[in-house]
Amino acid sequence: MFGHEEKVSTLRLTAVQYVVLFIFLLLAYRLWLLQVMQSSDYALLAEKNRVRNVPILAPRGKILDREGRIIVDNYPSFSALLLRDSSRDLVADADLIAQGLHLNADEVRLRIKRTAWMPQYQPIFLKEDITPDELAFIEAHKNELPELETIMAHRRLYPRNGFMAHLIGYVGEVTEDMLNQPQFELYNPGDVVGVSGVEKQYNSILMGKNGFRRAIVNSHGREVGRLDETPAEPGKQLKLTVDLDLQIAAEEAIEGKNGAIVAMDPHTGEILAMVSRPTFDPNDFRMRISRDEWNKLIDDPDKPLLNKAIQAQLAPGSTFKVIMATAGWQEGIAQTLHVHCNGGATFYGRRFGCWVKSGHGEVEITKAIFQSCDVFFYTLAEKLGIDRIAKYATAFGLGQKTGIDLPNEVTGVMPSEEWKIRNFKQKWFAGETISVGIGQGAVAITPVQLMRAVGAISMGGRMVVPHVINPTNLPPGFVETTHYTEVKEVPIDPTGWNTITDALSRVLLPEGTAPSAHIPGIDIAGKTGSAQIVSLALRAKHQNSSEFAQNGWFVGFTPRRNPDIIVCVLFEGGEHGKLAARLATQVIKAYVDKQRRQPTKMAAGSGKVEIGSLWTDPGGADEDGTKDGANRNEDRLQGGRFLVDVAQKRVPLAVAAPGVH
Repeated sequence: MFGHEEKVSTLRLTAVQYVVLFIFLLLAYRLWLLQVMQSSDYALLAEKNRVRNVPILAPRGKILDREGRIIVDNYPSFSALLLRDSSRDLVADADLIAQGLHLNADEVRLRIKRTAWMPQYQPIFLKEDITPDELAFIEAHKNELPELETIMAHRRLYPRNGFMAHLIGYVGEVTEDMLNQPQFELYNPGDVVGVSGVEKQYNSILMGKNGFRRAIVNSHGREVGRLDETPAEPGKQLKLTVDLDLQIAAEEAIEGKNGAIVAMDPHTGEILAMVSRPTFDPNDFRMRISRDEWNKLIDDPDKPLLNKAIQAQLAPGSTFKVIMATAGWQEGIAQTLHVHCNGGATFYGRRFGCWVKSGHGEVEITKAIFQSCDVFFYTLAEKLGIDRIAKYATAFGLGQKTGIDLPNEVTGVMPSEEWKIRNFKQKWFAGETISVGIGQGAVAITPVQLMRAVGAISMGGRMVVPHVINPTNLPPGFVETTHYTEVKEVPIDPTGWNTITDALSRVLLPEGTAPSAHIPGIDIAGKTGSAQIVSLALRAKHQNSSEFAQNGWFVGFTPRRNPDIIVCVLFEGGEHGKLAARLATQVIKAYVDKQRRQPTKMAAGSGKVEIGSLWTDPGGADEDGTKDGANRNEDRLQGGRFLVDVAQKRVPLAVAAPGVH
């Protein structure tokens, strides 16, 4: 019995020995694996534990006008970062951090919680553009709060008083919702991106590439040294087609009013100026805008964030008569149409009044245009029918986006029989066509659409694509704007073109609807318009309250054919198109004056300079060669080149946008 027990103990001992030997072999293998086979991998992990990447933010590219003058610049500032790879308890330190940076402690804790899903090496941007005392606080608490870091950033410096705000747009920090969208998958929290306007449209050009520096930190997260640095790549500069001097003139013209002004070179489609009122200050968006300030902007009934030049969809009123006249001529109706206007006319059992209650008397197409006779265009609309009207309006780009290189452009509305069936499941009634003939009813267009359409007619049917960037100035491979050089030709009979543009040139003369907007020596053609926003009956019921005042429109250009500039004005609540015309001619005059200051050719020995296609002599001789004044209101010169005196008062040109210089 005793011997049997001794034999069993020997077996157990042998088994234990083998187990111990196996464990030692396993440990030896593991040690060899760690020290030899995977040594480089673990050395890299150790390096990461002691090396911290601190971002270096890239400045966005400057935005310049067509002559290289600065519109949007940057200024240096410091931001406070919260380093999440620190060993500190960030939540516990939130109160002290908030106190030193003048933040709400609960908001700091909430931000820490919201970013818990992010990789530890990505810091949190706690506060931008910190003050000198906040910077001093961070430096003084390096030992207590090693998780706090400062970083130099370049913040946007926009023009003051909302100058050019809608065209430029603004930037903002990329949000959590944006990060979940495919177009922002390469961005990181804290990145600043364009949110509206040019800043958004050309964000990929303006936004640079961030760099970083590698810092050595100890086990407590404190920086004890620096390794290397990868510099940031600044964003590229962006040159607009806008002329700063014309932009200033447009801003001054519409100051204190609501509406929009947009100016374009109809030869190329280059936008020379664009204003929308009321405006906002994009400098408020350089850092995070408060919820109260944001709600104030979006709840404002005047919609200051709306770029009315491309987003206001309104009835164009009598400016639509330019389209009607062209359509009527092309269809062989307008050139022989004569009506007697006694203040109104009856169509389909309903009387439609003319804006001149006493009437215009005998009217043909020329008089109908420069005196804006409603009865003539009611009659023309009846003869054309809605589908033929829609055919020409659509051909000139109404009821569709122009393709301008700004985000969130709207389409507008150009009604037709098919449009009403598709949208309302109802038949189009012939009586509805009458109101469309004077730009009322269901017609709704944007200022940039109207400008482009009338511009095409003034150019003999040559229609271009509006754009705020010259495609030749863009980096190689940027293809989003390649279609801006496209040109569409809409057939216009030359005789009709001459007749219509000559009639438009009389709008600003004493017999026209906007004589107070006339500028001697400049061949300005155009069309006024007043558009109801409610029915006349409803307005009368409210005792003609200013809340329901008509919108004033004007679209004008110089010279009357193949113009160098076209300007469209929407004056909300302006009542009369002649008031809108005065605003437009201020911009046109600024353009002409600038051309005079930049002579193209000196006439030999004359003391005068030669200017192309701008000047007229409204006080010239009559057709019979006399100066008896019978035809003194006719502009004698309509094109070609003219000699003007060199000596004239010079107004200083802008050197930069207001508040940026």
